[in-house]
Amino acid sequence: MTHPQASHNGNENNLRYERGLARLQQIDGEGGVKVVESLAGIAPDFARLLIEFPFGDIYSRPGLDLRSREIAVVAALTAMGNAAPQLKVHIQGALNVGVTRTEVVETIMQMAVYAGFPAALNGLAAAREVFAADDEKSAQPLAEPRALVEAP
Repeated sequence: MTHPQASHNGNENNLRYERGLARLQQIDGEGGVKVVESLAGIAPDFARLLIEFPFGDIYSRPGLDLRSREIAVVAALTAMGNAAPQLKVHIQGALNVGVTRTEVVETIMQMAVYAGFPAALNGLAAAREVFAADDEKSAQPLAEPRALVEAP
C-alpha cells in the first residue's frame, strides 16, 4: 500500500519531490542519490519520503543556510553514535557546501562533551574515511581527451 504522502499524484507532492531532489543533489551529490537508489528495490515509497520531507521541506526552509544545516546534522549524527553511514554522507555533504575539514573535526570533537568520547571517536573515524576518499578522488589525474591520446 502506498502512503498518501509518498504518492506520485498531486502537484504539491511533485513539487516537494523536485525541490527535495534538487537540494539533495546540491548537498550530497552522488552519495545522496546512491542512498535513494539503494532503496528503490525494497522501499520506493520510503525513498520518495526521504527526498520530500527532509530535503524538500526541512532543508529548503529559510532561516539557516546549508553550511549551518550540515554542521547541525554532523553534530546530531555524531551524537547518535549509531549512524556511521549517514554521518559519512553528511560529512561529505558538509564539505560540498563549504564547511571546512577543521570545522567538521571541531564539530565532532564538541560532541564528546554531550555524547561521550566513544561517539566522538567514531565520528572522527568516519571523518578520516571521508577525508581520505576525498583526497584520493582529487589526487586522480584528469583523463586526457581521447583525440590527444590517439593522435599520430
